Amino acid sequence: MTPTPSTAPSTVDHLADSVSKLGIGTAYGDPVDIGGTKVTPVAVTWFGFGAGPENDGDAATAGGGGGASIPIGVYQPGVDGPAFKPNLIALLAVSIPVLWVGGRALTSIIKALKK
Repeated sequence: MTPTPSTAPSTVDHLADSVSKLGIGTAYGDPVDIGGTKVTPVAVTWFGFGAGPENDGDAATAGGGGGASIPIGVYQPGVDGPAFKPNLIALLAVSIPVLWVGGRALTSIIKALKK
């Protein structure tokens, strides 16, 4: 059985649900045969958009957007069903912005509590 977001609940899915408000989610690739084992690639995706005046006092508006996708691991068949196997280097790369945002939020909370 090929895991999908609805049939393979995991930590990855839980994190994707938690941060979806930030424009971050997960993407599941088509199953790939590696050494006789079918695996399903998993990636973290995020996007952002913005718009506003092109210059201060300028009536013209400008906008833009962008996104990224970083592979973080695969689902592979296991004894108890599909199991997520992380790509540790990619997970570290993905966690850097999350940790930065968390650190900034924690700093703001501590400053507010000191007042």
